[in-house]
Amino acid sequence: MALGRTWAVALTGITGRLVEVEADVGRGLPGVSIVGMPDSAVMQSRERMRAAAANSGLAWPTGKVVLSLSPASLRKSGAGFDLALAAGALTASGELPAAGFEGTVLLGELALDGRVRPVAGVLPAILAAREAGLPRAIVPVENLAEARLVAGIDTAGVGSLRMLADWSRGLGDLVAHAPPAGDGDDDAHDLAEVHGQEDCRRSVEVAAAGGHALLLRGAPGTGKTMLARRLPGLLPDLAA
Repeated sequence: MALGRTWAVALTGITGRLVEVEADVGRGLPGVSIVGMPDSAVMQSRERMRAAAANSGLAWPTGKVVLSLSPASLRKSGAGFDLALAAGALTASGELPAAGFEGTVLLGELALDGRVRPVAGVLPAILAAREAGLPRAIVPVENLAEARLVAGIDTAGVGSLRMLADWSRGLGDLVAHAPPAGDGDDDAHDLAEVHGQEDCRRSVEVAAAGGHALLLRGAPGTGKTMLARRLPGLLPDLAA
């Protein structure tokens, strides 16, 4: 079996670090080993990848799969490595052609049915990929608008593992344009829904009216997120 190689990005605070994903499929008891300081979310990708591949009509490697994340000294966290890990394993086994993934950063979490879910930190990840000189990045469709804020690198969106497989085989295309954003009316949260907390509500209203900075601090469950979600509803429509 050939060695599979893809690229991902690890986030350290708000800074992205390029991560090389190497995959090897060899003889031995079937299983997946991930090395290179992965956290529990990265380790759990083993089950997500297998299920996503099976439900996408792709043959998951039957031998021993070793996935290495380099540099090994860098902590890798989050489910955003799923897509790069899965593509690496599938190219190593010969299920997908490796040529399509050369110089390509892959970001995305896999659902068990093969859908590619959005992830956090796409903007610094794309910036890191561009600074490293990689020419292309593939991100979840929901993150495409954010990815396209970065100039100097080709970005495309993917909705499922099957779509990625078809693209790599030359049988389909990725999403080239970000879906149009809604007007936000259906998702707007109304500050009037917040009962009590008069001082906090007043602070949010003053910050919105005067364009002031706002810092929300407090113990978990005291309403910080609830108030923050309702702040945009007090602001004027910038597109009007």
